Parts: sequence; structure tokens; C-alpha cells
Amino acid sequence: MTELTTLSAAELAEKIHTREVSSAEVTQAHLDRIAAVDGELHAFLHVAGDRALAAAAEVDREIAAGTVASPLAGVPLALKDIFTTTDMPTTCASKILEGWVPPYDATVTTKLRAAGIPILGKTNLDEFAMGSSTENSAFGPTRNPWDHDRIPGGSGGGSAAALASYQAPLAIGTDTGGSIRQPAAVTATVGTKPTYGTVSRYGLVACASSLDQGGPCGRTVLDTALLHQVIAGYDRKDSTSRDVPVPDVVAAAREGARADLSGIKVGVVKELHSDSYQPGVISSFDAAVATLKDLGADVIEVSCPHFEHALPAYYLILPSEVSSNLARFDAMRYGLRVADDGQHSAEQVMAATREAGFGPEVKRRIMIGTYALSAGYYDAFYGQALKVRTLIAQDFDRAYEQVDVLVSPTSPFTPWKLGEKVDDPLAMYLSDLCTLPTNLAGHCAMSVPSGLSEDDGMPVGLQIMAPALADDRLYRVGASYEAARGPIS
Repeated sequence: MTELTTLSAAELAEKIHTREVSSAEVTQAHLDRIAAVDGELHAFLHVAGDRALAAAAEVDREIAAGTVASPLAGVPLALKDIFTTTDMPTTCASKILEGWVPPYDATVTTKLRAAGIPILGKTNLDEFAMGSSTENSAFGPTRNPWDHDRIPGGSGGGSAAALASYQAPLAIGTDTGGSIRQPAAVTATVGTKPTYGTVSRYGLVACASSLDQGGPCGRTVLDTALLHQVIAGYDRKDSTSRDVPVPDVVAAAREGARADLSGIKVGVVKELHSDSYQPGVISSFDAAVATLKDLGADVIEVSCPHFEHALPAYYLILPSEVSSNLARFDAMRYGLRVADDGQHSAEQVMAATREAGFGPEVKRRIMIGTYALSAGYYDAFYGQALKVRTLIAQDFDRAYEQVDVLVSPTSPFTPWKLGEKVDDPLAMYLSDLCTLPTNLAGHCAMSVPSGLSEDDGMPVGLQIMAPALADDRLYRVGASYEAARGPIS
């Protein structure tokens, strides 16, 4: 590990733009780091060294000519393998898309390229972003850099592990029910789920369309804000995109880092502070709340009574949308095709392909969703879940009448051992208890490291939540807390 791989993205950008170091040198240092450690960690599914170096060389030429594409130009990045890329495979960690190279770039990919950000490669995830541990990847699990016998969270464990192991200074993830925030929490990195509709979903292979949201990941709040600013904005190609101004998250992060929280009202969510959570998580959270008070925040307890129904509602809404979205993988147009020998009907080829191509968790969710949407059960299951979703959004609205932001632990648990929960889906799902409500409401939230658990020495995250289109509040509070907390080691 070299100095270049340990610097923040903001520090690297400054050195690159002042020509103290070249983007090519920075990119090569991270590629060397990947070569040295990723054989053990398996954060990446595909490394695009030559393409990344070519992109870095182009940035260096532009800087020499006096032009800079963006504040992050030249700083390399790891991209979750669920965004389409024309020059790299997009597999969603599934056998059904193994080796598929898309004919178009996702809007997020396009924005990264336009900003002069070299893409180091595509990171591992739970298959089609379904999971909380990155153990559901068809190509093998990712390991947590803090303890290689533990999970790095999911579904975006590859992106989080790449950051935590200094293989990349920046990463992109997606968050459907906590898939950016939970991996950030268990790897001591920072991850933000932006307001739904403020980062384009065009080219993000859909899991659950009303919940999926791409977002930025980094090792510091400022780095995450800088990346957020690059990828956010209206996109006419995405029917759910919001044509509204993006809050100045970078200014909020800079302000937060040099100021206290006087005048900020913080709500501790009663329903997300339970004796059933791991004791070390609770003690770390309580210490973080004390720090917020010391910074001048006015902290009160608020109740969101319908949050306790978020888990069952989510696991009806998400599988229902999954069963619809994944119907497109039919062995007819692209991807895997099994039993295509002229002896089987199209229906038989489709059934054989889906049986061979999808993993157990994907099949489980497809079956749950198909059942929930079936005649006679739609109103009893899916319809009721949508009503609960509305009640959860109303809980948020009432809470934000009292406070500026809400806080909770990001996850009730620190990272568990690989294999510990693979045969117990419900135990796995419980790790998302604190993150699900934000996705159901379409609001924004961030996980910032809050220290190490006294139970096992593993990372713990503080979740900060804010109303829709108030993403800047996350960065103001997160940066202030980060500065007061100091380094985690």
C-alpha cells in the first residue's frame, strides 16, 4: 500500500489538478493495490486496467492543456456491477448474465466518464442486488477487509470492501433497502442513499424499480459529497427522475466540517433503538448521539410507530417488483440459454435457463413476489403492503415537523461470519431493519462510521436520515460528526 492509495479522493484531486502527481500514477497505484490484495478479498468481478489507464492519460492531457472536467477528474473509481457499461461486462453477479457486454452505458456511467473519472472495474454484489452479505453472488463472496472471515455487507459489499481495503478511493453502489448504507456501516466507510429520483436509474439493472437508487460511496463525507454532485441530476431517459435542483451537498459537507451543529434538531427514532440489537452497536450509537449533543445539536426522541412493519411490507413490495422485472431474463434475447438443442420448446428453454441461471435467493424472491401478485392474494398481500408504505411515509412527515434529521444505528449488528446466516433468510433480512423505512418513503439517508463495537472490535455505522430533497442536511450533520469523532482505527 502506497501513500497514493491512502489519500482521500479530495486530496488526490488536488494533487492531480496541481500536477504534483498524474492521474495515470494514481490509477496505476490503485491497480497495483487491486493486484496485491483482491485475490483474497474478491471485491472486483472485472478489472479494466488498460481502459482505466487510458482514461487517466486523457485526463492528464486535459489538465496539461488547462482544462479540468470536474473536481474529481483523474480520481479513479470502482463501479458496482449492476450499472451497464459498453466496454466491460455487466453481470449483476448472476450466471444468467455472465459475460454480457451491454450496448449502452448507464447514465451514471456516462456522467462518470464525462467527469474524467477513470473506472477501475466492476465490483461484486449479491445477485441482482438481493442480499445483505454479498454471499449470494454467483461468482463467490467478497470478504470484509477488517476480518477476512466476515461478510462486507450487501448487496454492495464489493464496493464497500474496495474502499475499505484502499483498492479504490471512490465507489458507486445502489440502495434498494440499505445496500449502500449497511455495507458502509460494517466496513467503516461512508455511503449515501440519495433522494429517490435524483440519481438516474437509466442503465441500472432493475431489482425493485420503486425502491432502487444509485448512490455515492467513499471513505470520507466530503469525498462522498463530491461524487454525489457528479452523478446527481435530472435525466429524461428515466421516467422516475425528478426535474429539481440538486442541493449543494459539497458546500454542506465543507460547512459541516468546520462548524458545530447549533440550531440543528436531531431526532432519535424510538423504534430503531432496541434491546434486541447487538450491545456494542447500541453503545456506539449512544456515544454518537452524545457527540451530536456536544456539537450543539438539540436531540429529542421521536416515535415512528409504523416502522416496525417496514420489514414485512418491504419483503412483499420488493419481491413483487422483482418477479416482474426479472421476467425479461427469458433466454430469448440475451444472456444465458440452456437446452437450446432444437428438441425443446421455447417454454422449456426458458424454464431450464432460469433454473440454471438464477441463484437460490433470487428464485425465492421471484416466487414470493409471484404469489403476492397472484389472483386472490394481491389485495391481501401487495395491496396491504402499499398501505403500510404510506403509513411509514406519514410517520416520517410527522417526525420532520419536529426535527431536521433523524438518527439510528445503520444496522443492528456488526458483520457476521461468512456462512453464519446463509441458511436463515429471516436472520439475514433483519440486518436491514433500520435502513428499510427510508427506501419505502423515497427519502435520503447516509451511513457514517461511528467507531468499533466493544463486543468484537468490528465497525459500526451511524445512520443519518433527512426528508426528500434535503440531502444536504445529511452532509452537514455527517461532516460535523466525522470531524468531532476523529479517525477510526
